[in-house]
Amino acid sequence: MKSRSLAVTIVAFALLAASCGRTGTGGGDSSIEHPIGTNDLVLRVDTGGGFVAPSWALKQIPQFSLYGDGRVITEGPQIEIYPGPALPNLVVQTISENGVQAILEAAQATGLMGQDAHYDFPCGVTDAPTTTFALFAAGEKHLVSAYALGMDQGSCEGSDAEARSKLAAFQAKLSDLSSWLPQGSVGEESSFDPSQLRVYVQPYTGPTDKGLRQRPIDWPLSQPLASFGRSESTFAAMRCGVVGGTDLSLLLPKAERANELTPWRSGGKRYSLVFRPLLPDEHTC
Repeated sequence: MKSRSLAVTIVAFALLAASCGRTGTGGGDSSIEHPIGTNDLVLRVDTGGGFVAPSWALKQIPQFSLYGDGRVITEGPQIEIYPGPALPNLVVQTISENGVQAILEAAQATGLMGQDAHYDFPCGVTDAPTTTFALFAAGEKHLVSAYALGMDQGSCEGSDAEARSKLAAFQAKLSDLSSWLPQGSVGEESSFDPSQLRVYVQPYTGPTDKGLRQRPIDWPLSQPLASFGRSESTFAAMRCGVVGGTDLSLLLPKAERANELTPWRSGGKRYSLVFRPLLPDEHTC
């Protein structure tokens, strides 16, 4: 009986440990609960839509992504040349639990832990982007979005002016964490190395300006680009696939020396590629 009782106790403890492995806090009783898994998203701010080129929209990176282990991934400074690099400059830094709690408290004060909401712009602006705040905390997922965030001026403020102002202020604070988070809670920035890369493929047309013509790069993977990935429903002439593992180690060095106009050779044809590094919570096209 003793051995059976011990076994039951061990199983119960294991189940309890497993159930606590995805959420929790590192603070006291007043701390805000949040996911704690390495790849679990806690807070994301993403701006998308509006009148932009399709190639730009495909490679767009969320402005701010906070994960359960305290990692924050953002887009770093971009070199201002044309054609630009094929890969974006992504940076990562680690925030302590005290810092994470400060971010969650600021999110709560902004109104991100209430009911889901969407705020339109009251002055009929067209083709502007929408900013979406996705927060996973206190056992729930919260979504708040605002169209044309930051454009509120004077008589255009409307009835949602206060809520929109709080969202814009919170978005600005997230771009400068070290200025307001607890001292010592913000780690140094380093380059983010993705474990997967989303690749969009389409036939190469090339620039009309001869001065912009680029030297081609040979596609390094065994699967030819003609059959790579799956057709995109949004863009009929485009295919999309995800590269990881050993294939990524072959492709990444070539992508790092390519630019957005580089032609890629495969099977005797040329293709245009758009690269989008996948963040820890992303895995598909």
